[in-house]
Amino acid sequence: MARTSAPPPPLSPDTLRVVALGGLGEIGRNMTVFEYDGKLLVVDCGVLFPEEHQPGVDVILPDWSHFRARLSDVVAVVLTHGHEDHIGAVPYLLRERPDIPVIGSRLTLSLLKAKLVEHRITPVTVEVTEGKLLARGPFDLEFLAVNHSIPDSLAVAIRTSAGLVLHTGDFKMDQFPLDGRMTDLRGFARLGEEGVDLFLVDSTNADVPGFTTSERELAPAIEEVFRTTRRRVIVSSFASHVHRIQQVLDAAHAHGRKVAFVGRSMVRNMGVATELGYLKVPDGLVVDVKRMDRMSPEKVTLVCTGSQGEPMAALSRMAGGDHSIQVEEGDTILLASSLIPGNENAIYRVINGLTDRGANVVHKGNAKVHVSGHASAGELVYCYNIVQPANVLPVHGEARHLRANAELAVKTGVHRDRVPIASNGHVIDLHEGRARITGKVEIHNVYVDGQTVGGVTEESLAQRRTLGEEGVITVVALVDLDTRQLAEPPDFIAHGFEHDASTFRSATTAIEKALANAAGRDATDIQRLEQVIAREVQNWAYRTHRRRPVVIPVVVEA
Repeated sequence: MARTSAPPPPLSPDTLRVVALGGLGEIGRNMTVFEYDGKLLVVDCGVLFPEEHQPGVDVILPDWSHFRARLSDVVAVVLTHGHEDHIGAVPYLLRERPDIPVIGSRLTLSLLKAKLVEHRITPVTVEVTEGKLLARGPFDLEFLAVNHSIPDSLAVAIRTSAGLVLHTGDFKMDQFPLDGRMTDLRGFARLGEEGVDLFLVDSTNADVPGFTTSERELAPAIEEVFRTTRRRVIVSSFASHVHRIQQVLDAAHAHGRKVAFVGRSMVRNMGVATELGYLKVPDGLVVDVKRMDRMSPEKVTLVCTGSQGEPMAALSRMAGGDHSIQVEEGDTILLASSLIPGNENAIYRVINGLTDRGANVVHKGNAKVHVSGHASAGELVYCYNIVQPANVLPVHGEARHLRANAELAVKTGVHRDRVPIASNGHVIDLHEGRARITGKVEIHNVYVDGQTVGGVTEESLAQRRTLGEEGVITVVALVDLDTRQLAEPPDFIAHGFEHDASTFRSATTAIEKALANAAGRDATDIQRLEQVIAREVQNWAYRTHRRRPVVIPVVVEA
């Protein structure tokens, strides 16, 4: 289906509008807005983690500027599950309107509330379970159980007069789930009988043949790590992966080890999961990390964050020797997580750093210590055949995942014209049983940098990259404005590349010539002279060093 970049037309009556604000063309930042009869319903509100070319950025938010003026029309935010890429941006949305009702399962809302304490926000929450029916404005909602890598995940059916939408959220079809909670395929089939007009489907593993492996099949590999390791076991996982951490706790307990959680988010989330009963912890198994220093290494298990190579996370700092916990010869590091696309270099840098310190690193590449939380192609086809939707919108995935998912839908009989492949910002209108891309809203990356939200721009990121890759030169020049001559040789302060006392002699000559050639207003305007000097030093740096540093000129009148 052809895509358009033009703004969408005014919403016509009896039309359900779907606006994708994140999660299409990327893994993360999931956010979809549904509009009907003048009201808005938001499904998920997550963050995207930065890549190496975005230095200094903590997280990236969806851009909801196109409906910021209509926040009063938002009837609710529905959260499908508690992963950061689905709930991480909620605090920033609630800063703008704190009383938006947030709907989700018990665990999801508990993880969100713990996060909101740090933001000093008390949310208005509505707890739901599978099978729950709920009306919010013109939207009638029904929630269905789905299996994922975190407990209490939900799919949501959205009914309006314009049609029935089914959004899977993140899901798979594990036939032997650790918590016994299976994806509600009977519910999917029932909705299919009713007639699903638009099916929004998780695309993450659409290009992976077959069926996703059950979580239970990881037990032998995890057991072997604990059986064969003679010193500490250090496990790195997502701070919300309750199922995986339960398996680690069970193995540690069976081998007589104590467990300590490391990292603020890990401690917080596992505390919530334990309090609610989702994490079963034998008495005395979990202890404070400070006790581990007094214990024999073979009795120690540490569970920390940093499985994606995040620079400030515990495992990355351990790999760099910049953490209170020092990795030692004979320790085993278990990376119990996937490689999120874009993080590969950072993850392998951490693995290499840990290996250099003498640790044995066990990861997805050399052992069966991770399975995906997302449905593979066989499961997706199964769902399409059960639901038999009129239209399909692939969501949650990079471009290759979205297109692979679209092809699966087409192979099961959905007409190609009814499978729009959208990207972030695209507007999909469901009218008279037909879903079409009708336009695109302008959206941008919204960067969080410390306490600053949205202040970092692509231009400032480009400057940061230049600073990191090319260096910076500060030039302080004392200039006689009447003669346009240097009163004395300029001072050069350079960072980021090698230089000595003679390095800038030719640069001084180039500056002298440029000042002599300055004409008109450039001759006496300090700001213009600074631009002349900056341009000349940049040209000199490229000619002599093949570098393009940031040049900061300072002209002082002699």
